[in-house]
Amino acid sequence: MCRHLAYLGPPATLRSVLIDPPHGLYTQAWAPRRQRYGTVNADGFGVGWYVPGDPEPARYRRAVPIWGDESFADVARVTRAGAVLAAVRCATAGTDQGTAAVAPYASGPWLFSHNGVLAGWPQAAAGLAATVPAGTLLGLEARVDSALLWALARRRLELGLAPASALADTIGTVRAAGLAGRFNFLLTDGQVIAATAAGDTLFYRASDRAVVIASEPGDDEPGWTEVPDGSVVTATPQQVSVAELAALSIRSTHQTEDGRIATR
Repeated sequence: MCRHLAYLGPPATLRSVLIDPPHGLYTQAWAPRRQRYGTVNADGFGVGWYVPGDPEPARYRRAVPIWGDESFADVARVTRAGAVLAAVRCATAGTDQGTAAVAPYASGPWLFSHNGVLAGWPQAAAGLAATVPAGTLLGLEARVDSALLWALARRRLELGLAPASALADTIGTVRAAGLAGRFNFLLTDGQVIAATAAGDTLFYRASDRAVVIASEPGDDEPGWTEVPDGSVVTATPQQVSVAELAALSIRSTHQTEDGRIATR
């Protein structure tokens, strides 16, 4: 369910990143080639990007199909950025509709997207209540499984975990609570991308100047690498590393006296 993409590299138009590739995210909204769950991503779309001198990203989100927004193609044609995270949505049954439910979610410098589902939503949320600060569930941006999972990941970032570890530990926490699902996450602060392959497809393509991580390749050109399921990726334009999710679990961390989390 859903397709998403993140880009880091030289400033490029949103159109060149999202619309122009023959099988890019724009096309994946109605004709994904590798999507295992769902067939059309028409429940909304969102794009987040960063501009020089401002650490907090801008977002453009709509609760309509990406092809149904007459303004987006024009905005994308003239908007340039060196860091982008975007998603097209296929809503999980029982979740909210509306713009607030559409990724990317944001907090400070961070953008986050979830491709997948928390099985048993919304009842499953009760099993995770003890893992987040009081009031977090009531304060979710939208009543969707992705927003709850973002709250879990955001808490780990606040406690000092590195991006990849925060995502891996979120998945470990959910599974330790006896919950199942598909948890392909995408996270960036405009400097680094972290992503997980946990139940659905994930690919990356890197050059000496740019990197793209996406649910599926945007074209048939060489250079795309499929990420094995059960992995977490950390990427910059200079380097991409892939590790097993279990290797970055909270089971390998401890909490310090000041409340931060440090790896052992």
